[in-house]
Amino acid sequence: MNIIETAIPGPVIIEPRVFGDERGFFYESYNAGAFKAAGLDLNFVQDNHSKSAKGVLRGLHFQNPNPQGKLVRVTAGRVWDVAVDIRRSSPHFGKWVGVELSAANKRMFWVPEGFAHGFIALEDGTEFLYKCTATYDPSAEHSLMWNDPAVGIEWPLEGLEPQLSGKDAQGKALSEIEAFA
Repeated sequence: MNIIETAIPGPVIIEPRVFGDERGFFYESYNAGAFKAAGLDLNFVQDNHSKSAKGVLRGLHFQNPNPQGKLVRVTAGRVWDVAVDIRRSSPHFGKWVGVELSAANKRMFWVPEGFAHGFIALEDGTEFLYKCTATYDPSAEHSLMWNDPAVGIEWPLEGLEPQLSGKDAQGKALSEIEAFA
């Protein structure tokens, strides 16, 4: 696999080795030994799968306490995926990185603990899978406002009006969230 560093230390883009022919393709989406050798010594405890229509924006989510690291990928459709550094002690606090993930490019994105995470579906029927390093804890879940001008995420809205859940529509500004130390 190929590990691509991002502008913020921590989140990385992962390109798996894909073996394909006229019958289809095969790749390992996760191998503990290979990830550890690449510097990603992770312990996953929960897998999640969502399906979204074009324009659905999920996030920007994080848990504090009980933070989750997430290894994310798309198996149908495509998304613009974003991680925002919400560690107050980080020189990158409030900065974001984004990557297009799709069934076609087979890229994965590692979003470590201490980051808010979200995505917008760019196609109908987009299926999004993620492995988490901690279990979901509704009492610790928070949402950073997806369009906070202090963060300034450049979402590829392509003429879309984002569809938000009630919870995500109530996301807080960076200055108001329960950020990490």
